[in-house]
Amino acid sequence: MTRGILLAGNESSLSDAVAVEAAKRVEYFAAAFIPNRLTTPGEAKTFSATDSLIPLHWNPGSPVSARTLILAAENRLEHINDALLICAPPSVRKHPGELVATEIEIMVNDHIKGWFFLVKELTALFRVKKTGTLALVLSELNPCGGRDEAPDLIGASAVESFRAFTQGLLSSSLEEPFRILGFSAPESSNTTEFAAFIFKFLEEGGKRSNGKWLKFGKGRGLFSRY
Repeated sequence: MTRGILLAGNESSLSDAVAVEAAKRVEYFAAAFIPNRLTTPGEAKTFSATDSLIPLHWNPGSPVSARTLILAAENRLEHINDALLICAPPSVRKHPGELVATEIEIMVNDHIKGWFFLVKELTALFRVKKTGTLALVLSELNPCGGRDEAPDLIGASAVESFRAFTQGLLSSSLEEPFRILGFSAPESSNTTEFAAFIFKFLEEGGKRSNGKWLKFGKGRGLFSRY
């Protein structure tokens, strides 16, 4: 039986690296990567899809879209074994008085609200099947930046929301019949090495790794249980 891998998140260098790593392990995998709507033309990160990627549509702000995404992934892959949710939000450095209402709405819909809808659907699926892995992957942001930079109020808020959500899921993981894992690394980390580390642990960590948060850095992972 072919392993079914679903990736979801925003277009970023980390999402790109995870997709490339997934392509090394399966012939085909499904991915729903939303465009980064908050980057300016000069700041957009490149995203190069692989031939193994099956692109799926996802509107993070819609609970109906989350359900449709899961059904589409199952239809194309036959089953979902591993779901990797990648939070790598863009940095929006502005002082409070400079914040734009549309930027706040985009961040909430694309980088906060969507995770709740998607995890709800994946949890229901894995509970019925009594197996599967839900991996939440976080790229840390530096909210302060340089001395002359404005603070990153929006991006940092999305990161902290994802972190708190992941911690809550990990704390309840032992009650679930499937595996829940958390992964994080500083934004400056080598994304290729981080992606390889994630998949290596998914494949070799075993059931006893359930509920662990693994922090990647300096070529090694450090984990703790919540």
